[in-house]
Amino acid sequence: MAELAIADSFMPQYAKLEPKVRKGVDAAIGKFAEHTHAGLHLEKLNNAKDPRIRTIRIDQFWRGVVLAPEKGDVYCLLAVMPHDDAIGWARSKKFSVNQAIGVLEVRDQVALEEMSPALEKAAERTVFRLLGHVFEKDLVRLGVDKEIIPIVQLLTEDSHLLALQKLLPEPQYIALLALAQGMNVQQAWEEVAKCLPAEEKPEAVDPDDLVTAMRRTPGQVVFVNGPEELRDILAHPFDTWRIFLHPVQRRVALRPSYSGPAQVTGGAGTGKTVAALHRARFLASKGGRVLLTTFTRNLAEALEKQLSLLVDDPDVRERVHVKNVDSVSYEVVGRHHKPVVAGADVLDPLKEEAADGTPFSPSFLTREWEQIILAQRLETEEEYLACTRAGRGVPLGKAQRSVVWRAVRHVVDGLAAEGKSTFPQLANEAAELVVGPEYDHVIIDEAQDMHTAQWRLLRRLVAEGPDDLFIVGDPHQRIYDSHVSLLSLGINVRGRSTKLKLNYRTTQEILSWSVPLLGLSPAQGLDDSADTLDGYRSPIHGRRPVVKDYPDQDAEMDGLVEQVRAWLDADVEPSAIGVAARYVWVAKKAAKRLKEEGITAYQVPSKSPGVQVGSMHKMKGLEFRCMAVIGADEKSMPAAKAITPEGEDAKAHAQDIQKERCLLFVASTRARDHLYVSYAGSPSPFLPD
Repeated sequence: MAELAIADSFMPQYAKLEPKVRKGVDAAIGKFAEHTHAGLHLEKLNNAKDPRIRTIRIDQFWRGVVLAPEKGDVYCLLAVMPHDDAIGWARSKKFSVNQAIGVLEVRDQVALEEMSPALEKAAERTVFRLLGHVFEKDLVRLGVDKEIIPIVQLLTEDSHLLALQKLLPEPQYIALLALAQGMNVQQAWEEVAKCLPAEEKPEAVDPDDLVTAMRRTPGQVVFVNGPEELRDILAHPFDTWRIFLHPVQRRVALRPSYSGPAQVTGGAGTGKTVAALHRARFLASKGGRVLLTTFTRNLAEALEKQLSLLVDDPDVRERVHVKNVDSVSYEVVGRHHKPVVAGADVLDPLKEEAADGTPFSPSFLTREWEQIILAQRLETEEEYLACTRAGRGVPLGKAQRSVVWRAVRHVVDGLAAEGKSTFPQLANEAAELVVGPEYDHVIIDEAQDMHTAQWRLLRRLVAEGPDDLFIVGDPHQRIYDSHVSLLSLGINVRGRSTKLKLNYRTTQEILSWSVPLLGLSPAQGLDDSADTLDGYRSPIHGRRPVVKDYPDQDAEMDGLVEQVRAWLDADVEPSAIGVAARYVWVAKKAAKRLKEEGITAYQVPSKSPGVQVGSMHKMKGLEFRCMAVIGADEKSMPAAKAITPEGEDAKAHAQDIQKERCLLFVASTRARDHLYVSYAGSPSPFLPD
């Protein structure tokens, strides 16, 4: 009986189709799952570069593209496109098996052949060859297809190799790039090996066995087990595809065991959260009790939703507890007394009173309290006078420290009088109340934003040992005031740290625009080492971001309405559109304006189907097909109230500026396909020229 497989190229296209066209696709491919290919007319194409390519008629205007390997009785859905586009795409592609790592690959054979005459002409003008120092046998050993080697041997410039990036399978391009950059064959292999779907390369690779290659490529091809699973996949196209693992993610998430705490870092969209979800399922399926935690409540809700798509075994699902870290603190303390968390209406007046009459601002005192006193659990003035203040930019003498201590005590005593506390205080209290380990494994998403007190609690919830902590984060997305050294907390991830570099969500054009928003300073990693985005890239290409300037905010809101309406007219689902602003009041104004124009819009987080509007902080962890970032002007980015004056604390000032840069980067990289950025008046200094 024939089997149905779905390629990663198919699902994003399917998700963008109009509902009417989707129904036609569902009807056509449903025959695969229910009756194999009986009664389904698969058309063979003339002049196709790969004779195994077929097409299916969806309706008068749309066609599906199918790969029908000669061995294995499998049909793999590759694409769904307008008729002429589908025919052109299908005729140009050629599928093969990478002889080094055994995975399925596809290349644009027509484009390669069209490029060849120009490369031959360039090669006639010089004897130099970019890869002339590499033997053909070594190219083959690294997985470069023999049919491509003649073109490779014509390359004379780096720009020629760069032009091949979109045409070649990624492992082959990685091999060629590594060699061109001066790496030897062994070093180039180490780069290629990162694309292996398993720890070791396959012993034997059959170049004609595409089906086995598909099964070795779980991040690119998924085999469907019957009509019910097919219906589930097609009902949630983007959500379903988000939970599939790519090779590097798979090796990280499904590794049998780590000898201690493990860390996964990487830029936005590299699949860190997907890896965390799969790790949770993997450990729970072995019988372990798992806590999957993150920083905010709406992020926990997103994790819960994705986990429900991933885990269908009720016993396994029951063993994974999904909670944001503040909920964990609240629950632990709640076993002893009912905690009450103070809001800004209580805290801000207390901080203002505490700062009054001192040379310190409320923000300086807050940082000193949270980053030094609470982080080190200092209970007395004597302890504070004797402590080290690593990470703070302004040295304080004993007399100054005494002033700070009295000011902080005013806030602490004021909270105690009302029976209230802050979340860092709550985490410290919870850590003291934990009697023993409550979980076998703790998985931490958005780790870069956790406070030291929260880390202390999480460390105590699980016994030290193999697979105790699985830590996922990105220092370049640090949008809250936490700068933590894991080593100082006794959490050592050296030798068990993996960095993901391939963005599976955002186009390269959006990435190329967004990364410069971060500035030039490397971020400080949780393991105390500098973290850069070197090698961070996307294999997906699309339109460049659109940046619009307006004379005033009313005109900017008019522009937003026009842009959102254009996306809706292009059949983008309302809930696939996000609108982010630095300030909550601007986001509310945008939502109100959209509603006045008859466009359904809701404040994030919302489960209602409509355009999702919210502050940049609320957008963390979410993604949208189309993203509008509004209010990117010099008065909003950076936000003046969020910046410590440089004269008061130069280090805190620099950290605040970087935090604002990270916030704009986070908002921009929520976009999958389209990014629109606008401002009124003068642009933010963070925006690229």
